[in-house]
Amino acid sequence: QTTLTEAPVKVPTTEAPQDEALSKSVRDRLLAFKTEDLNSVKVVSSSGTVYLTGTVTSLNARQQAVKTAWTVPGVQSVVNALEVQK
Repeated sequence: QTTLTEAPVKVPTTEAPQDEALSKSVRDRLLAFKTEDLNSVKVVSSSGTVYLTGTVTSLNARQQAVKTAWTVPGVQSVVNALEVQK
C-alpha cells in the first residue's frame, strides 16, 4: 500500500511591489467574503502565482478561498496550501 505525501509548499518570503499589490487585492477579496471565515488565510504572491496558507474551518472555506483568489485580475496560478481544521 502506497501513501501519497504532499511535498511541503515553498512559499516565498519576500514580495516585489506588484506582488504585494496582488496579494493585497486577494486579501481584500477574501476579507469581503461574508459566508465563510477567510480572515486567517495568509496570502503571498510571486510573479502572478498566489500562495494561500493558513487554516480554515471547512473544506468549503478552502474551496471558496481558491475560487475567490482566481477572481482577482493578474492571478496566473493559485497554490492551495490551506489546511482544514480538524
